[in-house]
Amino acid sequence: MANNIIFYFTDQQRWDTCGCFGQPLNITPNLDRLADSGVKFRNAFSPQPVCGPCRALFQTGRYATDIGCFRNNIMLPPNVKTLANYLEEAGYETAYVGKWHLASDGDFYGNNTVDHTTTAVPRELRGGYTGFWRAADVLEFTSHGYDGYVFDENNQRIDFKGYRADCINDMALEFLDTYNGEKPFFMTISQIEPHHQNDRQHYEGPIGSKERFKNFVLPHDLEVLGGNAAEEYPDYLGQCASLDENLGRLVSKLREKGLYDNTVIIYASDHGSHFKTRNKDSHRNGGDDYKRTCHDSALRVPLVISGGPFNGGLAVDELVSTESLPKTILALAGVDVGSAMIGENLLDVVHKSNPERPNRVFAQISESRVGRCVRTPDFLYSVYAPGKDGGEVPASNVYADDFLYDLRKDPWQLDNVVDSPDYNEVKQELRQYLLDWIEHAEGYRPTIQDNA
Repeated sequence: MANNIIFYFTDQQRWDTCGCFGQPLNITPNLDRLADSGVKFRNAFSPQPVCGPCRALFQTGRYATDIGCFRNNIMLPPNVKTLANYLEEAGYETAYVGKWHLASDGDFYGNNTVDHTTTAVPRELRGGYTGFWRAADVLEFTSHGYDGYVFDENNQRIDFKGYRADCINDMALEFLDTYNGEKPFFMTISQIEPHHQNDRQHYEGPIGSKERFKNFVLPHDLEVLGGNAAEEYPDYLGQCASLDENLGRLVSKLREKGLYDNTVIIYASDHGSHFKTRNKDSHRNGGDDYKRTCHDSALRVPLVISGGPFNGGLAVDELVSTESLPKTILALAGVDVGSAMIGENLLDVVHKSNPERPNRVFAQISESRVGRCVRTPDFLYSVYAPGKDGGEVPASNVYADDFLYDLRKDPWQLDNVVDSPDYNEVKQELRQYLLDWIEHAEGYRPTIQDNA
């Protein structure tokens, strides 16, 4: 029988919250065990560090600019073939639990022409998922840390009490309890933790998190750049620990049901969090922002795949983008989509199948600015579009230098050398990489200018 596949992804989780990626506290023992038996990707990056656009890419395997979902509050186009469409065609039963964020449509300020932010997502707007459904379009609008509601496949409201990550996970366990085994399954578990609670401007960890994680060590960028991490980090770690405890409960249920040995678990996040340390010059966010930047704090994410062909306790150092997850998931299901989706089958990276593979990743930025960047092992180069509103337009014909970091000397990205003559040759090379990628991904070749 084909592999069952679980895509367990979190919202706004930095890679360095996980023990298998260097976190000194015991936050993620269950994920660490999966990494010990599977494959961990030490250098995984988001292609778009905003919830809606990244989710649109996860569900379609296409760039957010390609399908029009370049910012939040744009619904998934109905004519795009999705991951769920492909999997159901391949004989899979599908299930979706948690946050959807792809069924409402309007402007950047929340003036909606289609609004399911707090109501049931109709079947035709579920991206092809026709089976088990326990979701809210914008879960942060229908819940808080200890209460809330979602809707089922029949549009019935389901209220929950208890810590939100536990309750969302309980719904995933409910699916496993009702699963009849007639078809292989693909289940997405879209947790909202460790996202901050928008209306309370606070990371809502389980009660007791501040005491439990009082001995936290801030990552160096958060320590030196200010922001609000000194106050919020213990609750943030509490959220991450809760996610991991629930991952452990999921694994236990799979074992109990005799499903574990035939299930591939993919653990990732849509993007990280810079705790209000970046984007302080953005008129859009006014310094009140956690993502929407090309810095590693927002782009670098945990990625562990365990089960099926992803085994052996391997560590991959090559740079990879989570844009490759849809194609990888379909490959696990025996579906080769070829060029219909972006990215690569990550198993090919594990096996080092292409000795000519370029070791670099790219990202698109919206909302805070219109931006693009290229990340290599040694450098990070980012550009932005002067005078363009990232909440209104997806792209620009003209970009200008934003920042360049020499990661060999400056891994925490604190010293911007984009205007340094010493780095002009490097910048020109990275600029060509970026221009080539924009032309390939977006169909046109813009101009990139030096800073005035």
